[in-house]
Amino acid sequence: MEQATFLKINPADSVVVCLAPKAKGDIIEVDGKTIVLNQDTPAGHKVLIKDVNQGDDIIKYGYPIGHAKVSLKAGDWVNENNLKTNLSGTLEYTYAPVDQPLSIKNEGRTFKGYVRKNGDIGVRNEIWIVPTVGCVNGIAEKLAEQLRKETGEKDIDAIWTWHHNYGCSQLSEDHENTRKVLRDICLHPNAGGVLVLSLGCENNIPEDFMAMLGDYDQDRIKLLVTQRVEGDEMEAGMAILRDLYNKASKDKRETVSVSKLRVGLKCGGSDGFSGITANPLVGEFSDWLVAQGGTSVLTEVPEMFGAETILMNRCENKELFEQTVSMINNFKNYFLSHGEPVGENPSPGNKAGGISTLEDKALGCTQKCGKAPVSGVMEYGDRLEHTGLNLLSAPGNDLVAATALASSGCHIVLFTTGRGTPFGTFVPTMKIATNPTLAKNKPHWVDFSAGQLVEGRTMPELVPEFIDKVLTVASGEQARNEENGYREIAIFKNGVTL
Repeated sequence: MEQATFLKINPADSVVVCLAPKAKGDIIEVDGKTIVLNQDTPAGHKVLIKDVNQGDDIIKYGYPIGHAKVSLKAGDWVNENNLKTNLSGTLEYTYAPVDQPLSIKNEGRTFKGYVRKNGDIGVRNEIWIVPTVGCVNGIAEKLAEQLRKETGEKDIDAIWTWHHNYGCSQLSEDHENTRKVLRDICLHPNAGGVLVLSLGCENNIPEDFMAMLGDYDQDRIKLLVTQRVEGDEMEAGMAILRDLYNKASKDKRETVSVSKLRVGLKCGGSDGFSGITANPLVGEFSDWLVAQGGTSVLTEVPEMFGAETILMNRCENKELFEQTVSMINNFKNYFLSHGEPVGENPSPGNKAGGISTLEDKALGCTQKCGKAPVSGVMEYGDRLEHTGLNLLSAPGNDLVAATALASSGCHIVLFTTGRGTPFGTFVPTMKIATNPTLAKNKPHWVDFSAGQLVEGRTMPELVPEFIDKVLTVASGEQARNEENGYREIAIFKNGVTL
């Protein structure tokens, strides 16, 4: 059977997406019409299938992705040069709930995780050093290096320090963002032991920060204030770390229900295949996980602009709808307060890959969360309280958003990408390639190829394989970023620096 070279995603669409490069003069047959391409068109990009006038909306995924800057003809290549966003400022929204119950069987699946003292579940058992302020990053790195040398990282999964540049010279909400994310890291169940490393004179006062942790496991989370150590702070730090290591090294994986799994949903370096392959695949997984009683979290608020009403109308109640409206409009006001336009989001890589406007990106991006109802809405730095599908306020920046997902309590981040990226945050960060070329060229970056969907594989075939892969990583198999040692955190900076 000959593979298709283009795809009309929704019957209402006025464009098709090229699944392979097309040349000027090539002919495609769409809805009984013969269309001749007017320009060479790269794979992942859009071709118009009907004439439109200047100002007319262009439809993809069944929704407008912007309007034509000039009159266009069927067969024209539609891109950022002739398509303009419809987005502007904040909007008023009306709640029109859509009931789409998931008809997915609960399979009773399990994975191997670490059961913590408070009943929480981790998918890794690591030793972490968390600086309260950037001034002690160097000490933290030396401590981690020495512990690795002493132990060889035997009987635990890894030893890491999560360095950052903040914790002092910040004010109000900006300072609280830092404190919340650092708190969330300390309490994350993927850590079997945590050394909180302080300088002593920072705005992030160590005693106040420890109080933020609440009723934490004092056997597994320890504080060291380096200015108060008489003599060598390295010796004091190593004494604590050796104790934490000895305790954590005795932890063993146990069989736990997949309902305990929490997964973050993220995309970066997107292309024209993202909304056709990897994002729908992750959406299928998200719906499956929710149906098993598990939890998924969607973030990147600016990349919801243009598709936000789809999410709003899936909110389980009016209160969640209003929280989602607030999340969307607050982020738009954040853009506007800095004199930035709301609709200018796609990166040069996005545009090269076939994404022309923010609506184009958003309608593909939001497919990562499937069709499940929205059961929770969180502010930046909040920790998960609800199972099911949650929305989290954070920017689209890959490192910041992935860190925010992990900080909310996600065990793993599922990261779809068409251009490719090697990074990982402080939890396993699985890369799902949108196209076969990326999977072939960067196998050391990619954990799973959704590009198989344009090579003849079907979604019903691929979903079970993807579920198995995620559960295997949850049970201890390293994600590519872990194999490569690419792990870091990034905290949302929104304020002055003193």
